[in-house]
Amino acid sequence: MALLAIDVGNTRLKWALYEAPRPGAALLAHGAEFLENIDKLCDGPWAALAAPQRMIGCAVAADAVKRRVEEQMEELWDVPAQWVVATAEEAGIVNGYDHPTRLGSDRWVAMIGARHRMLADGAARPMVVVMVGTAVTVEAIDAQGRFLGGFILPGHGIMLRALESGTAGLHVPTGDVREFPTNTSDALTSGGTFAIAGAIERMVHHVRRHCDAEPVCYMTGGAGWKMAPHMSVGFELVESLIFDGLLEISRHRFGAS
Repeated sequence: MALLAIDVGNTRLKWALYEAPRPGAALLAHGAEFLENIDKLCDGPWAALAAPQRMIGCAVAADAVKRRVEEQMEELWDVPAQWVVATAEEAGIVNGYDHPTRLGSDRWVAMIGARHRMLADGAARPMVVVMVGTAVTVEAIDAQGRFLGGFILPGHGIMLRALESGTAGLHVPTGDVREFPTNTSDALTSGGTFAIAGAIERMVHHVRRHCDAEPVCYMTGGAGWKMAPHMSVGFELVESLIFDGLLEISRHRFGAS
């Protein structure tokens, strides 16, 4: 029972075809497209795929983008789209958001993927889950799987564009991260990086104090590799965290063992 898993972000759509809807299933094919190229999927990378029997996805983009994805699927296969929406509880995570359905589906799915990974490695512990992309999210989860809350802050690109548009003489840089920057490009790049790092490290401190235990820390997202070298706390960089979560949700929803 092949599963097509889809992660629609703010700039790109990532997809993966798995042999079955369960964690550990063999990866048969995968790819990524910028959102402006979604309409070419059925004539391009999806054209030669074996037909999936199930589809599951999460999307932070507008409903119109999800509909474009569904239209590409309808061109090739008779497979209903199942988009994940955050709920009060699913796959071992309890949603502590004031309004559970307003939590971003990508955040929800990433937390589920992180908890599954953590339990597979050993005993339950609190977690901090970070996604670094167009925006940065920093989630806190206790050892029982309750989502305590999280931060949202701008990613590198948004920070730099805000400075460029609001400050005379500054331009989006190609600088390096330095402890003591001595030029404007390095100062901007370093400032954005350490601002994000500071928010993440503050959340680790909150979880450590609240749970009286050292949290397991995971980082994912297209720009995670940029942040990982500059963290003062240890993080496991997991590129597939969203897909790990989608597979775990699929196991619960579709009954795959």
